[in-house]
Amino acid sequence: MTTIYTDAASCWKAILSDVEKNRGLLAEIERFCRENKEPATIVFGTSGWRGEIGSDYTFNNVRIVTTAIIRMFRSADPLVMKALGVPNFDEIKRRGAIVGHDNRFLGREFAMEVIGLLQQEGIRTWYGGEAPTPEFSAGIEMTGAACSINLTPSHNPANYAGFKFNPADGGPAGSEITSRIEEEANRMMKEKVILNGTRSGAIGELDLPSLYLDYLRERKTIDLDRILSFIRSRDFAICIDNVHGSTRGRVQRILGEHKNIGYLRTADDQLFGGVAPEPSEKNMAGVEDALKKSPAPLKLGVIMDPDGDRIRFSDGREQIPMNYFGAMALHFLHVHKGFPGVVAKSVGTSNLVNAIAGQLGITVRETRVGFKNFRPYMVEGAPERAIVVFEESDGISGYHHTLEKDALFGLLLAIEMMAVTGRNLSEYLKEIMDEFGSYYPDRSGISVDRSLVGEPLVRKLSMLREKFPVGSTITIGGEKRTVRDLITVDGTKLVFDDGSWLMVRPSGTEPKVRFYIEARTEEGKKAVFETAERLTREALAA
Repeated sequence: MTTIYTDAASCWKAILSDVEKNRGLLAEIERFCRENKEPATIVFGTSGWRGEIGSDYTFNNVRIVTTAIIRMFRSADPLVMKALGVPNFDEIKRRGAIVGHDNRFLGREFAMEVIGLLQQEGIRTWYGGEAPTPEFSAGIEMTGAACSINLTPSHNPANYAGFKFNPADGGPAGSEITSRIEEEANRMMKEKVILNGTRSGAIGELDLPSLYLDYLRERKTIDLDRILSFIRSRDFAICIDNVHGSTRGRVQRILGEHKNIGYLRTADDQLFGGVAPEPSEKNMAGVEDALKKSPAPLKLGVIMDPDGDRIRFSDGREQIPMNYFGAMALHFLHVHKGFPGVVAKSVGTSNLVNAIAGQLGITVRETRVGFKNFRPYMVEGAPERAIVVFEESDGISGYHHTLEKDALFGLLLAIEMMAVTGRNLSEYLKEIMDEFGSYYPDRSGISVDRSLVGEPLVRKLSMLREKFPVGSTITIGGEKRTVRDLITVDGTKLVFDDGSWLMVRPSGTEPKVRFYIEARTEEGKKAVFETAERLTREALAA
């Protein structure tokens, strides 16, 4: 008996329960995408609007968001134009927009809808095809385009699609832009506007991989010649897991084919084999198995998410999360390559980088969660130019590189580290920790009542900063710790006299409180976690 699905959510549930058996149900998802005219609430989070394909993310709703962007262009609001980096609508039409997508279901079809609407307004368009996020950023700068629209939900599961907008500097759109898009799109949603599709005309196509390679050679943050020399002359093994995403084939375009560089999950699979396509510890299993089979003295393995803006590392002995790799990147770029500047990190990242920066005389800037918050330290002419910027959720960029996080940059930097130091990543990390101290970060959280989401939860948790000012004491694992620093740029972060810390912040989208902690020993993490949860529950009960 054939099941009749009345909504996309139940259809997706069936598909994801057995992706091989139910792959044919994608035809039903396409039907929902075309026929479903129900409005959605548009929220551009830390990295664009995301929604379930066929439920929130439909052809009509993508047309509405695109139309909201066009209306924002036409408004010529001075604050918006300043944030866009383009003086007026005529200049936007002339310089144009790059449009593309990752490997999600109906990616090209959604992109053609966007292109058709832009062309209808006389805006020049380029189709970037399936491409990773950093290529859109580099492509904007290399072509002088006014903006890009990249249809990707990053590392979300296969039932999600997304909508990233990047202005003329190639970075993530700031709130000056996204709030205007949300306002106009949600106004149309409230009015239940129905928009017809517009057939696209002649479309210019961009070779984004070539533009990205030109960008790398122009910027010179990465020494490609040094990397290529290493690949030609050294005994090594590199394993790259593309998780079926848009980074497939990109490394080959940069480094060429090589017998010692292997690739996993390169098939075209919009359902990612049924896994959540994120660079998680669990998803690194295939990479680590491949590295353990190699006798090469130098080994590197990475996994990159579908749109190529997140990356996790391993050398077969140890996984290197971004908390550690970001600190290693600062040390390498400053000590080995001589780059000057500051280091910028999201507030929930490891303080290993603080210890390194403190001894090297480098200023540390801690920002709210979200890569867009690094813009002040990445733009040309910034008074405090960053050597490296990173966040604990696997995103990184560096000096004179893209304002977007870039997994390809992370991979190339790791190879250059091996080439220059002659060490595996875990060996290099041990040397750094031997010199600057050991730090053990982690994160967790608890669920809260849905009625608390938003301002009520923020208000209750803010009591922590009032209760524990600098100089106050907290008992952690039976020992008294003094609060050495209080950081409130995103939630409440208490840094203690031994360098350990805990941070409590509400989730922006879910009924949850998130804990970020760091201990000075692996065994000490449990006590810091317990303290973070205890303090949170006390604040919620007050």
